[in-house]
Amino acid sequence: MPNVYRINTRTKSIAGEDLKKDYLLFGNRGLVAKVLSDEVNPACDPLGAENKLIICTGIFAGTPVPGAHKFSIGGKSPLTGGIKESNVGGNAGYQLARHGIRMLVFEDLPADDKWYLLKVNKDSTVELVPADEYVGLNTYALSEKLYAKYGKDIAIIAIGTAGERKYNIASVMVSDQATGHPCRAAGRGGMGAVMGSKHIKAVVIEKAEKKYEVNYVDKEKFMAANKKYIDFLTHADSMKVMTEVGTIGAIDIMGSMAIMPVKNFRGGFFDKIDGVNTKAFLTKLKENGGKNGLPCQPGCVVRCNNIYCNSKGEYVTGSLEYETVVLLGPNCDIANLDFLAEMDRLCDDLGVDSMEVGNIVAVCMEAGKIAWGDEDGTRKLIMEMVEGTEFGRLMGKGTAAVGKALGVQRVPAVKGQAISAYDPRNLKGMGVTYATSPMGADHTAGHTFVPGVDHMSKVGQVNLSGQLQMTTAMVDNMGCMFNLLSSVSLPDVLPNLMAGLYGGDWDLKKVIGIGVQTLMLEKAFNKAAGFTDEDDRLPEFFYKEKALATGTVFDITSEEIKKVFPFPS
Repeated sequence: MPNVYRINTRTKSIAGEDLKKDYLLFGNRGLVAKVLSDEVNPACDPLGAENKLIICTGIFAGTPVPGAHKFSIGGKSPLTGGIKESNVGGNAGYQLARHGIRMLVFEDLPADDKWYLLKVNKDSTVELVPADEYVGLNTYALSEKLYAKYGKDIAIIAIGTAGERKYNIASVMVSDQATGHPCRAAGRGGMGAVMGSKHIKAVVIEKAEKKYEVNYVDKEKFMAANKKYIDFLTHADSMKVMTEVGTIGAIDIMGSMAIMPVKNFRGGFFDKIDGVNTKAFLTKLKENGGKNGLPCQPGCVVRCNNIYCNSKGEYVTGSLEYETVVLLGPNCDIANLDFLAEMDRLCDDLGVDSMEVGNIVAVCMEAGKIAWGDEDGTRKLIMEMVEGTEFGRLMGKGTAAVGKALGVQRVPAVKGQAISAYDPRNLKGMGVTYATSPMGADHTAGHTFVPGVDHMSKVGQVNLSGQLQMTTAMVDNMGCMFNLLSSVSLPDVLPNLMAGLYGGDWDLKKVIGIGVQTLMLEKAFNKAAGFTDEDDRLPEFFYKEKALATGTVFDITSEEIKKVFPFPS
């Protein structure tokens, strides 16, 4: 049975093939990098026929490794103009793995206006199904119709009208294991627009009648390593915090250190933090009947997922996370969790990156278009994207485009992508990651908030960022960062998992080499796309404006930043 399917969106043909041998030891982010490097012209139009949309699973997909079924969606980004991989949880990666599918590659452009969904049937056959009846639906209404037609056991990968309109910030939304709702987002870089350009409204995956059996070289070694890993995850204090609170738990510490952005990254403390912190979040869940400690994908033992309900006990959104709460909250001078949950739901339904939206709203506030803390004005701005007004479509182009149009100087974006919810003056290693990651300013590209580091000092930050970018790129080949990044503290686990599954001699250095190869491919693609060292730089205000709480600036020079990777692009 083929484990790769190529879908030509012009001819409507589907071709199955085996994964290339030199692709075998790559997954997720690495597979995206390999396919784009081998098959896509780096200078192509991201929304044109030469670009490809790649959906792929990780190295350990199909195995019982916790977090192994986070999967990747990638292509050339319409937002950054460079390589892009956005990974996402939910149940679709697990269902693809049950069918033995490693990769779906959508090619070319349609010659007509017709839309389709790709359906993976229960017998593991793959077909294109007409989907014009779903055009114009956002993701929640779309999901309900798909469940009604195909049953509740399906997994869904879909776009809303933002993807149909080819907004540069359009996300791809995935059904959640705990709720079935489309609240898991491959949010960054505009992969929803690439999917929209191919006229693919959704991928529907039926539960496989016969589960694909993984071929282990040494199953006993693999299972022993996995047991050790699960024992670690279930007893580690850091993982217990993730289960109890999820990523929102970061608000307390990031707020106390002025790392959490406030009022468009002014570097100050948030005087209304009690409205959005861990205590406020857990209180809301208890009062309104929400839940935490849920898995977003089958088999996860960390379970950092949540369900947020309103005062009537009605579901509002799932997987409400630190980045969304902070960038639409304190970064816009808003401290109302009920409102932020509502905005998260709007973003997920439309299918847009909530992180980019938070930065866009803050830039609009910076320009005086609406006042700081204006909840009603924020809602109206997001509704402009939903309605497709002229300004709404401008917002769909991203933070950098909105800032330019409004004449704003303080625009927090790198390589065209808005930065995530960490002020780089007070977490300087993160600033290096923002500046140098081939992905643009992603928070998951190499997070440097680690113990024992003076985060406001420049000393050692370049090396720290480089090491963590390489390690994270390795983990991004395998599955969920929140699970697998912790495995590095057990230096024999990943080598034994790789040896048990694929054979050969492995040590941690060789495993991390997968991440190094991935980064090298990404950097080479971006160089061919026209990126230079000048693009590896933060917005000027971070170098010139002192953070209000600490008086720091980002003082790592361009020459120092060039040393972040010990390998050429």
